Amino acid sequence: MVADMDDEKKHDEEITLKPKMTLINGITVIVGSIIGSGIFVSPSGVLKNTGSVNVSLLVWTISGVFSMVGAYCYAELGTMIRKSGADYAYIMETFGPFMAFIRLWIECMIVRPCSQAIVALTFSQYVMKPLFVDCDPPDNAARLLAACCIFVLTFVNCYDVRWATRVQDVFTYAKLLALFIIIAAGIYQLYQGHYSNFSFINTKTEVTSLALSFYSGLFAYNGWNYLNFIIEELKDPVRNLPLAIAISCTLVTVVYVLTNIAFYTTLSPEEILESNAVAVTFANKLFGPFALSIPVFVALSTFGAVNGILLTSSRLFYAGACNGQMPELLTMIQAQRLTPAPSVLAMALLSMLYLTVSDIGALINYVGFATWLSIGVSVLCLPWLRWKRPDLERPIKVNLFWPISYILATIFVTVVPMIASPYETGMGVLMILSSVPVYFLCIAWTNKPVWFQSGLCFITVLIQKVLVVVGKAKKSSV
Repeated sequence: MVADMDDEKKHDEEITLKPKMTLINGITVIVGSIIGSGIFVSPSGVLKNTGSVNVSLLVWTISGVFSMVGAYCYAELGTMIRKSGADYAYIMETFGPFMAFIRLWIECMIVRPCSQAIVALTFSQYVMKPLFVDCDPPDNAARLLAACCIFVLTFVNCYDVRWATRVQDVFTYAKLLALFIIIAAGIYQLYQGHYSNFSFINTKTEVTSLALSFYSGLFAYNGWNYLNFIIEELKDPVRNLPLAIAISCTLVTVVYVLTNIAFYTTLSPEEILESNAVAVTFANKLFGPFALSIPVFVALSTFGAVNGILLTSSRLFYAGACNGQMPELLTMIQAQRLTPAPSVLAMALLSMLYLTVSDIGALINYVGFATWLSIGVSVLCLPWLRWKRPDLERPIKVNLFWPISYILATIFVTVVPMIASPYETGMGVLMILSSVPVYFLCIAWTNKPVWFQSGLCFITVLIQKVLVVVGKAKKSSV
């Protein structure tokens, strides 16, 4: 018993350790979170909705600036409300548990599993592209391979956390290496005078198309707010958080724009639109016998990205469960392997459901609508708290011009696409609205009948026995 008490004290000490993350660590977190499969998937989506190369490059640049403004607004929120959960905590503090649950529902049920499905499909397409040089890989084969990717990494994350972290370490630099190779090749092509594709020809002037182009561009920048989830571990956040945001978002924007420029030095707009694996098409045309290196690097990158989503999502489920807004089961760990098996399996099963949609563009629209709508609400917390809670300490105080501009831009990229792409945005709205009955049934309704509570308890205990998982409190008393 004394040993158990000592273990609990050590656990508490671990939770309350002083911040150790430096500015460089903060930059690494943001850059590593942003750069994933988006840059290899989104070029065709941006070009399809802009029509011309030059406007697509403008969309990539504006998307980077837009993300930077949002991250700057999060700097004030993060230094003002220093709670785990980032935007989930900000909405909880500002608008209460109902709005916070909707944000949690969007992230857990839509954004995370849908993003994982997108990355897994990207992995499968890049793996199979060398085998289908003159045509696209079969949809069913791509989805099956994506499911295998998720299944393998689910096993790894359920079996041993150290295995999962090693997988992440091994594949971390593959994406950066692939991008630097592409950029270097693009610079050489420009030096050789290959810039005939850069023009405003065929530019689309419809506002709806322009808004849809930002879905693809902004998807590639998704992840700029991840540092706020661990702000309590950052040294001198008042100084380092805005600096990390400025440096990392600028770096990623430059890398993304240069990568797109490199693509257009070699590939025509028609070739990019016809390709589901732009980097592979680029490599096949430019690198000759070494063309296989690019799809290998991209496949490694996306494989590691799927692992990263599985590895980090358990914290989000845990944060919601700690506030009583997610099932208690999702906070439990596997007794022998000490892994968050229930949350990993929940993420994997949800991702498998999204794999029934093989169109990556449609999936990006689903996740784009939900993501930017919820992040817009998070940024709305800033001016709202300025009005309602002027007494709160604000180490960083952002000029209100920036959050207001961001909110207006968010309205543009969420409302306008409803006209151009009503099915995808309609599906996104339905998925968001599905949180309302769940909230009132499972959270707001506290006086549940005995049979309901007994049934829920029976299911929880049954899954506990099948997976051999226990809660932390139970484990510490053994």
